[in-house]
Amino acid sequence: MKGSNSDLFDPRTEMESVYSRGASSSDGDFGFAFNDVNFSDRLLRIEIMGDSPDNGSDGEGCTSIADWARHRKRREDISRRTMATRSVHQCMFPFHALSLTDLRKSEWAVEVSVGAEEQILSCNQPDMDDCVGCENQDEEAVAMMEQSPSGDEAVDGNEPAWNMDCSTVVRVKTLHISSPILAAKSPFFYKLFSNGMRESEQRHVTLRINASEEAALMDLLNFMYSNSLSNTTAPALLDVLMAADKFEVASCMRYCSRLLRNMAMTPESALLYLELPSSVLMAEAVQPLTDAAKQYLASRYRDMTKFQEEVMSLPLAGIEAILSSDDLQVASEDAVYDFVLKWARAQYPRPEERREVLGQRLARYIRFPYMTCRKLKKVLTCSDFDHDVASKLVLEALFFKAEAPHRQRTLAAEESASLNRRFVERAYKYRPVKVVEFELPRQQCVVYLDLKREECTNLFPSGRVYSQAFHLGGQGFFLSAHCNMDQQSSFHCFGLFLGMQEKGSVNLAVDYEFAARTKPTEEFVSKYKGNYTFTGGKAVGYRNLFAIPWTSFMAEDSLYFINGVLHLRAELTIRH
Repeated sequence: MKGSNSDLFDPRTEMESVYSRGASSSDGDFGFAFNDVNFSDRLLRIEIMGDSPDNGSDGEGCTSIADWARHRKRREDISRRTMATRSVHQCMFPFHALSLTDLRKSEWAVEVSVGAEEQILSCNQPDMDDCVGCENQDEEAVAMMEQSPSGDEAVDGNEPAWNMDCSTVVRVKTLHISSPILAAKSPFFYKLFSNGMRESEQRHVTLRINASEEAALMDLLNFMYSNSLSNTTAPALLDVLMAADKFEVASCMRYCSRLLRNMAMTPESALLYLELPSSVLMAEAVQPLTDAAKQYLASRYRDMTKFQEEVMSLPLAGIEAILSSDDLQVASEDAVYDFVLKWARAQYPRPEERREVLGQRLARYIRFPYMTCRKLKKVLTCSDFDHDVASKLVLEALFFKAEAPHRQRTLAAEESASLNRRFVERAYKYRPVKVVEFELPRQQCVVYLDLKREECTNLFPSGRVYSQAFHLGGQGFFLSAHCNMDQQSSFHCFGLFLGMQEKGSVNLAVDYEFAARTKPTEEFVSKYKGNYTFTGGKAVGYRNLFAIPWTSFMAEDSLYFINGVLHLRAELTIRH
């Protein structure tokens, strides 16, 4: 048994207890009591304010998510302009204020009729920051409202000037409500009916809403009795979801979220779900929906090269969803970094805005530890990043590269459950390598390439995997691992090759040596030495590096897989 009533509305408790079983019959179906005087103890008056001609109901005439989004954006733009005007009027006529913080969600203005028979809750959303000249700034300003007319009749538009609403009440709906039912479903109503103030003892409550919110509110109130919705189109569900967020009806938010998640998703709808309001309750209630939207976008744009124009036009939320994926089909993390810069420069022309977005939002999704050292040097001098931010990112990446392999795996495992996943390796087209470079006494580099057992398995019967590029003597090189046929014995085997990227007609004489860690010592053992004069696009290596068939190489007792990883090393030295 709960120790106090306040625990009933702890968001996590509500989520686990209510939505873990969904809005099912176990919650109790009180649909028979909806608007029935015999099962009600209060009267709810809904005063519906007139919208501007361009500001109709969110769901009216909307047959798709796209229609709903366009309509809502237009309505919000109009609302912002209206509220700016309203804030000016409120500042010109400051009235006595009462503090009702516990009754008000941050986006909702609660207006109380002092000494009247009913309390009026206005569902408008004024911008209090604009009201610079208002008095009583330490309390929530609650303007005294003139007593509204009773009955279901439309209200005369000639209201006194001090009733600072730019619209007029066009009609009134009256419903019989049960305060226990509403309080059980909503912390908003629970606090309203049990705050200990005189208003909580009154039998009449008035909600003042815009006409565009009427259908959603009626559906929400019906849901609080019946645990079901009659209109389950996507636009209608989104309207109800927004209303449920404002009135803190977590069970309805989960219900809407589940129905939306089961609908076919599009890039437009996925982006809309990711840009829903970010209140704490909303964020937790729609988490499965936003997770599904992220997965949809990450899967659709896994190969970004196929949708370059489309991806470049995505908003920030869409880019974050794509970059958070481990399964991006990209050549390397260098390519991810280049894409992020290109997108940010196109979307944020102003350098200061671009630096803020990159530093505070997008940098966390770039996995700098898997970028090449050459690219990391460019990060330090990139003007798109704040210098301190860039320095921190590069240092963290270099420290990770310097860690022992087992320590890197530990860091990646610890990070795998986080949102950033900066130490988790993606499925790159070109495998990351570790490179140690020397200038003296000769130009030389030592390259380490690790391949997982499953990566090697996928090479059979004729596959190949390439490493990221590394540089020596001003030229780019790469390693490639192959499953190929041994020319003499006619069986499959593991081969390793060294290639130079095509770059002009440069000739470069190189001594090279291939080695692999081998059980039981787990030390590197040399497997092949050679020398070659490279020209652009040429490669050299050994078709059967371990001189054994593929089946022996891949066997459970193979000498070359240590904890499921094949450790290869290539040492290159320029010959003079």
